[in-house]
Amino acid sequence: MNRDFSAAKRIVVKVGTSALTYETGKLNLHRIDRLSRDLCDLKNRGMEVVLVSSGAIAAGVNRLHLQSKPDSISGRQAMACVGQSALMEIYNKCFADYGYNAGQLLLTKDVLDNGDRQRNFKNTIEELLKFNVIPVINENDSISVEEIKFGDNDNLSSLVARLIEADLLILLSDIDGVYDKNPKEFSDAKLVDTVDDFSAQITSQKDAKPSALGTGGIVTKISACVNAAKCGIDAVVANSNNFNVIYEVLEGKKVGTYFVGKK
Repeated sequence: MNRDFSAAKRIVVKVGTSALTYETGKLNLHRIDRLSRDLCDLKNRGMEVVLVSSGAIAAGVNRLHLQSKPDSISGRQAMACVGQSALMEIYNKCFADYGYNAGQLLLTKDVLDNGDRQRNFKNTIEELLKFNVIPVINENDSISVEEIKFGDNDNLSSLVARLIEADLLILLSDIDGVYDKNPKEFSDAKLVDTVDDFSAQITSQKDAKPSALGTGGIVTKISACVNAAKCGIDAVVANSNNFNVIYEVLEGKKVGTYFVGKK
């Protein structure tokens, strides 16, 4: 199936912790800067861009020079308190270098479960976009507890895309896309190019574990993309290691896995 995103004007880009850090756990500043530049370039094209960014806990671990993130929820919340401001410092600087401003929104699940708060959230996003600000959204890890956590920013980004009626959702991670089976276990695993039958069971890497610094996985990416596509939003899972990946997605090149939005 041909990919045609030429009419996409409003785009939600989600970037995971694994895409923002090196294997050492340190922040990959080069990638953050490149991502920021690309998003600002899309703004120059006339597009509306919303960024859903993980990485607060990893940034906190970095800022406090820890070897790994704490095991306890309260410890991770503390890391998020330190790291969210550190992460926004970087985004603010990078966006400003390319002529734009960032606007931070931190969410908990109860906010988007409430009709009035949903409307307030959407109104805020619309105003930020009118002012040419790039909204940067993350789960409010500093106050979230296990019972109300989104658990990952994949499903958060999908929910955001649906609420603001985005045209395209791009999930960037350290994987090439969705495979028909776990590529770490099966050498003959094949990358799934297109998903348009949501009744079919996509097994792929069902047992894939989250990374040491991240919380998501391929299962949450599949869920997020299917939920967006069912609402008419095209979605693509692609590898952030390809520095041109956002442009290649928008140009309709066959990168990653494309979930066809039901129009």
